[in-house]
Amino acid sequence: MNSAEGLDTPTEMKAYLSTATLLLMATATGLCAGANYFNQPLLHSIAQSLSISEGLAATTVTLSQVAYALGLLFLVPLGDKLEQRGLAVGLMLLATAGLLISGYAHNFNMLVIGTLITGLFSVAAQILVPMAANLSDPARSGRAVGLVMSGLLAGILLARAAAGLLSEVAGWASIYRLTALLMLLLAALLWTLLPRSRNPEPASYAATLRSLASLSAAHPRLRSRALLGGLVFGSVSVLFSSMALLLSGPAYGLNDSQIGLVGLLGISGVITASLVGRLADLGHGQSISCAAIVLLLLGWLGFYLGTGNLWWFLLPMLLLDIALPAVHISNQSVIYQLAPHARARVNAVYMTGYFIGAASGSALGAAAWSLGGWSATCATGLALATLAALALWYDQQLVQREARHA
Repeated sequence: MNSAEGLDTPTEMKAYLSTATLLLMATATGLCAGANYFNQPLLHSIAQSLSISEGLAATTVTLSQVAYALGLLFLVPLGDKLEQRGLAVGLMLLATAGLLISGYAHNFNMLVIGTLITGLFSVAAQILVPMAANLSDPARSGRAVGLVMSGLLAGILLARAAAGLLSEVAGWASIYRLTALLMLLLAALLWTLLPRSRNPEPASYAATLRSLASLSAAHPRLRSRALLGGLVFGSVSVLFSSMALLLSGPAYGLNDSQIGLVGLLGISGVITASLVGRLADLGHGQSISCAAIVLLLLGWLGFYLGTGNLWWFLLPMLLLDIALPAVHISNQSVIYQLAPHARARVNAVYMTGYFIGAASGSALGAAAWSLGGWSATCATGLALATLAALALWYDQQLVQREARHA
């Protein structure tokens, strides 16, 4: 593998990509992305430990997503300018520093600083995802992206389970300390195994940032898919920001580890990601997106109708855990074909919209919970899911327009 380190063009590097390397990239992306979700099942414990309100503790959910969105906008575009292996590893090391600050935080301000640093630099995951596409045969890039995204989604969807379970054993901060060690190990492995990768014609940083607007203007489906992804993730984030508060309350009375176990339903989303990648390669992306939106709408209706019954909470959550990665993978199968020479920047545009939606959904979910409890939360999630359905309808109009022009 090291013999490929002098290669700088995607065409030359494809021969050196292996399943083992993809699995390593998948693990790294999962750890990076999951680091921003550890706090979700721990809000009650964090509030008690740091002597703050649960509402204040819940703001860390939104802060992590805002920081991640800023990293997507200002750091991910560097993937089309700088050497990608070094960039990804460097960002992982900085994210490790944030994890350590959070893991040893003795007051809320330290936790905020650690959360912001981790969120900003854990966008290393979004450098690795387009690298997987660049290093793969175009006919199999959907499968490669699906495999790496399986790791990323596993991190997002299973982070809550890991954090909740470990919290019961060694305290809420232990998940941050352990992840910091694992991040250092993975960074070293990636540096050793990944080939060098650099855009052969890099532009200046200012030009790279300006090109984000140009790419967005030039590709209507980049805009429509970013909007769709943001609304779907926003809808699911309404649940993420309020779930622990609901499940730890009098209606269910669950502790951190039990709330974490609920997160194990995310395994369904991990399985979905790999399957969706294969189906997207066969041209079924639109059908997958449509089915996922239906599941999202049904999930929120189930949450509202099944209030107070744990089984009727788990079933709708399963639907949301399937819908989220299905839309996300089908989105990426579309956007990576729009401008193959600028995949890091295309990914930056898409993922910025994606996490703006997530941060907005978290903020709306927390506000809805404070103002109207679970019923208002369900109404908010359902409203965003309905807007997502309209965004998919608009995207389908673009597909039909392109077909007529062709």
